[in-house]
Amino acid sequence: MGTPAEPTYTRSALAPGLLGAIALLAGLALLDVDSFVIIRYVVSILALIICVFVIQAKSWWWLIGLVPIAVLWNPIVIIELHGQGWVSAQFIAALVFIIVGIRTKVPTAVHR
Repeated sequence: MGTPAEPTYTRSALAPGLLGAIALLAGLALLDVDSFVIIRYVVSILALIICVFVIQAKSWWWLIGLVPIAVLWNPIVIIELHGQGWVSAQFIAALVFIIVGIRTKVPTAVHR
């Protein structure tokens, strides 16, 4: 049987991607409430964390979807968006988080 081979990559962005998608979907209930700022913090921080993993994986094209998420959900300089477009943006951002989390493969330290 032998010794199993060590993996050459990890899916480091999967957990923050799933957490971000959950936060976005839970945030749909809080869209018009003042506590939505908590969702903004969570989503923007997780988007930036995933950006770091995407850069480590050298998958630069995912930044096209992640950077706008980090900017639009930024809790410091709030961009006021309302209506059906904002609800759609929540779903699209959740989808981006899930896809990027699944597709990003960060090389392990041995194989960098």
